[in-house]
Amino acid sequence: MTMLDWLMRSPRETPSIEIAGQVLPIVVRRLAQARRMTLRLAPDGSEVRLSIPRWGRTAEAVAFARARRDWLESQLAALPRAQAPAPDGMLTYRGAVLRIAHDPARRRKPELAERTIIIGGPAESLPARLKRWLEGEARAVMTEDLTHYCALAGKPMRKLALTSAQRRWGSCGPDGAIRINWRLIMAPDFVRRSVVAHEVAHLVHFDHSPRFHALLDELFEGSIDEANAWLKREGRKLYAAFG
Repeated sequence: MTMLDWLMRSPRETPSIEIAGQVLPIVVRRLAQARRMTLRLAPDGSEVRLSIPRWGRTAEAVAFARARRDWLESQLAALPRAQAPAPDGMLTYRGAVLRIAHDPARRRKPELAERTIIIGGPAESLPARLKRWLEGEARAVMTEDLTHYCALAGKPMRKLALTSAQRRWGSCGPDGAIRINWRLIMAPDFVRRSVVAHEVAHLVHFDHSPRFHALLDELFEGSIDEANAWLKREGRKLYAAFG
């Protein structure tokens, strides 16, 4: 893109940045609690994210991101490469690393053993079957989480929807619909539960106000800061096995 193109583009057009031959959108969010600009890469490397104070200017935020192109390029290069699960490989489940023990003569449905997941059937369909198993585990475990936090918040149980979102760990719609990224079944329990608690808190406060954060602290039994730090540090790895 030339400088003339950049100046003449529509103000409604999503700003972007080219990094290592890829054009990534720059998503700017204004947060009431933000006191400075915060720059990060989406867990799957699909977009650049900027959180800014409510009084911040989008143009300044975009310039801030472009001035840190080298840092963003290093972050993109550090993303874990997609590697489908394979016999004798590894699979992460609820924070534990399991060895994949494949025996074609065994049942096709995965079975858990100590530090091992045993799976039969043809090797070529192994990744798809492991993904279906993880999604089933996610639905069961996250439904329990949702039931627990809805009860604490004094809200009726909501139906859970699993997502394959590339950009969000969870969401709460205006209608109260709760959606959680199924990949969180691979994260430690406290991380997954923090996301569910976060979305349930939105059933009471549909914002990120001090009242919302106070309620979240009441609902969640662990440290929100530790859970957020884990997602920031390790979250990208949850995309490596299944993309």
